Amino acid sequence: MALPTLSPDEIERYARHIVLPGLGGPGQQRLKAARVLVVGAGGLGSPLIQYLAAAGVGAIGVVDDDTVSLSNLQRQVIHRTADVGRRKVESAAQAASAINPHVSVEPIAMRLDAGNARALIEGYDIVADGSDNFSTRYLVSDTCFHARKPLVTAALGAFDATLTTLRPFETGADGTPNPTYRCLFPEAPPPGTVPTCAQAGVLGALAGMVGAMMALEVTRQIVGFGDGLVGRLLMIDARDWRFETLDYAWDPDNPLNGRR
Repeated sequence: MALPTLSPDEIERYARHIVLPGLGGPGQQRLKAARVLVVGAGGLGSPLIQYLAAAGVGAIGVVDDDTVSLSNLQRQVIHRTADVGRRKVESAAQAASAINPHVSVEPIAMRLDAGNARALIEGYDIVADGSDNFSTRYLVSDTCFHARKPLVTAALGAFDATLTTLRPFETGADGTPNPTYRCLFPEAPPPGTVPTCAQAGVLGALAGMVGAMMALEVTRQIVGFGDGLVGRLLMIDARDWRFETLDYAWDPDNPLNGRR
């Protein structure tokens, strides 16, 4: 498939990308051709959407069924005080379009569930999951496996966060399947054992940092430079400024691409 051309305005807008080794003009054209689905327009989704729009990703779908509340604004920086009570997807789409008019933002005001996930995800090239609950994370990761779509997924705690990339429909260099989300976390914790954001709180700037890192990893997956996070879980401790990477591998007993 031929890559889209960049207009003179886009060449100037993305000049600092175009001069980057490993990205350049062809990489910027790949970003323009890409369709990225963002799950959640909250703490992680806000900076993620902003940086994807600024980077020139051609089409950004934003799926969320929530409305903006005043308590969101401490970390969900894509929304303004005037947006309280408004659908998050509408607020996010307007803000992203204001950042970059060359980007098409597709607001999807619905809750992702087993009945609509496959059809929705199949319309995009890559998925970035910034949801705040385990049921959505497992649904998105399972669906991306069956739809053969790369997934960048992150999770926030009060002072900690994790980030990884999943391509379990492919194999590694040794021919072993890439791991699934269920290879890393076989089952969700029992309900009530992990406090919600409202119960435990969350550091606002941490959400911004991790959302920006998600955008960086999505960009890397589209363009193909560097060493991504497939089979690696990045763990961040914002309280003590610790960054660690845990290698994880395919579990032959996992229910998606296991031997059974």
